[in-house]
Amino acid sequence: MTRSEPGMTRTASCQCGAVRLELSGQPIVAATCYCHSCQQAGRGFEALPGAPGVVGPDGGTPYVLMRKDRLQWLSGSDQLEEHRIEPDSPTRRFVARCCNAPIALEFTKGHWLSVYSARIPEAERPAAEMRTIVGDRPDGVELPDDIPNYATPTGKFMWRLLKAWAAMGFRAPPLEATKGYAR
Repeated sequence: MTRSEPGMTRTASCQCGAVRLELSGQPIVAATCYCHSCQQAGRGFEALPGAPGVVGPDGGTPYVLMRKDRLQWLSGSDQLEEHRIEPDSPTRRFVARCCNAPIALEFTKGHWLSVYSARIPEAERPAAEMRTIVGDRPDGVELPDDIPNYATPTGKFMWRLLKAWAAMGFRAPPLEATKGYAR
């Protein structure tokens, strides 16, 4: 199958392979986020022993946004540890305890999961289609114009989220791997 086929499945995994997540179908969008929260969380994760980097040298964090109803934990969901920048934040990030690899970010009230692009094998990884919240990038970083660079989440970005939500019947299912985690 090629990347563009709707029925394609991809597997995201931690560094050691203990945590594996199947992603079915097309992503909502592949984007790189430059917000301060992603940069802060990424720097914190990179400080963990043996952890892979998730923030690029330009301050961006590449993600693949997937509908929650198109995800299946294949193994290791019990190895996930939840991280929030603030205790009451609706955004939580998951790191595999086995090898300290950041796996994904979830907006708990949303219908999607943002999987760190680096967790998907390069041959299966969709290329970033846009950069978002670029106003938060580090000082002095100039971004190329090979893909759109947006200061905020744009109408195009929000439209894709809305279309995916409509296709899900306007549901926001809980993330199955999080059973047992406090919401």
